[in-house]
Amino acid sequence: MGRNSALVTGEWAESRLGTEGVVFVETGNENTQYLEGHIPGAVWMGWREFQDDPGLGVIGREKFERLLRAKGIGEDDTVVIHSSMSNLFAALVHWYFTLYGHRSVKLLDGGRRKWELDARPLTRDVPHRPPTRYRAAGPDASVRATRDDVIAAIGHRNIVDVRTPEEFTGRIFAPGFAGEAFAPGNNPHELAQRAGHVPGAVNLPWEAAVNADDTFKSDEELAALHAGLDPSLGAITYCWVGARSAHTWFVLRELLDRPDVRNYDGSWAEYGSLIGVPVERGPGGRAPGFLAG
Repeated sequence: MGRNSALVTGEWAESRLGTEGVVFVETGNENTQYLEGHIPGAVWMGWREFQDDPGLGVIGREKFERLLRAKGIGEDDTVVIHSSMSNLFAALVHWYFTLYGHRSVKLLDGGRRKWELDARPLTRDVPHRPPTRYRAAGPDASVRATRDDVIAAIGHRNIVDVRTPEEFTGRIFAPGFAGEAFAPGNNPHELAQRAGHVPGAVNLPWEAAVNADDTFKSDEELAALHAGLDPSLGAITYCWVGARSAHTWFVLRELLDRPDVRNYDGSWAEYGSLIGVPVERGPGGRAPGFLAG
């Protein structure tokens, strides 16, 4: 896809405020910041609105359609997504839109932080867009990896663990139900029974791809960062629950135009609790092209 197609700048976005056919979406954990001030015309879509279908992880196609209809988004609209935290949740929501075949979806480079640093306009007015008749495609299996895909990929494909080195090596520990359980930081809500990583995975922490102002690094820097991943082998990205790995998925697939890149949204919260699957602990491997920080 490439940077010019996958990203928009603040200048581009500000010049298109109020333009028919362009819908700005802010996302994140909760809408507190959004209510305090947001891009004029932007709608709020919390990332958890795209989850919670039993047995599926992400919402099914019909629920995705109902969500977008209620938000006033049409099939032909260009959707521009942004969030705080280096566009972490924006990349995940972008992945949901791609999973269900939306034709034109982009990220606002730098997200909320860059927009505020540039003193661009904010408003507290919450827009009310008329409902649409949105029809989705998919889900597109070419952008999503399952646990079976991950197991089959061991030793055959690039498997990219984008968590912190502490999570990757298995040093993160939190007491939980059923004896010992592992979770990033002190989050007691999403636990795994084992710590470590998928055998053969390389540890490329997701935040290495962004600058201090939350914009993405240059194409040359991103290519160097991921140079150790053989493009011919494809790639599966994972983290804890698929959010950080969606950010790296976006970098590899949308910015670097790598073929066959899939996000494992089940990630370690699922894999770390599976019975009988191989798990490694310790430093493991690292892609030779990885540049720290």
